[in-house]
Amino acid sequence: MNKVVLMGRLTRDPEVRYSQGENALAIARYTLAVDRRGARRDADQQTADFIPCVAFGKAGEFAEKYFRQGIKICVSGRIQTGSYTNKDGVKVYTTEVIVDDQEFAESKAASESNGFSGTDRPTPSAASGDGFMSIPNGIEEELPFN
Repeated sequence: MNKVVLMGRLTRDPEVRYSQGENALAIARYTLAVDRRGARRDADQQTADFIPCVAFGKAGEFAEKYFRQGIKICVSGRIQTGSYTNKDGVKVYTTEVIVDDQEFAESKAASESNGFSGTDRPTPSAASGDGFMSIPNGIEEELPFN
């Protein structure tokens, strides 16, 4: 079985490209910084892992529209490995998470209190302090879930 569940913060805004052809498919790439449990907090020791993730289709469009650097998200999917030969003839090995499901892991208010804000683009606003996010009007048909 190949299943992975991660919770972490985006290291930067997702990079989204669209496939060519009649039915262009969104491909969003982003990196999650996931804290290591029980990690020692030495100044010279890394305490997080940086895990590349790829979301396709509606999930990729959702990431492009709502995910911003610093927000905390939860992702589930599968690990995929691969390799290619670069222009210098060196074989490069890759490992990434192919996203099946992604969601916010904290409210917008909690994210902003941690010093992260998504003011560059519109994001769903936090409901009246209950920790849930409201869905903007007219977006129901764009959400990647039922």
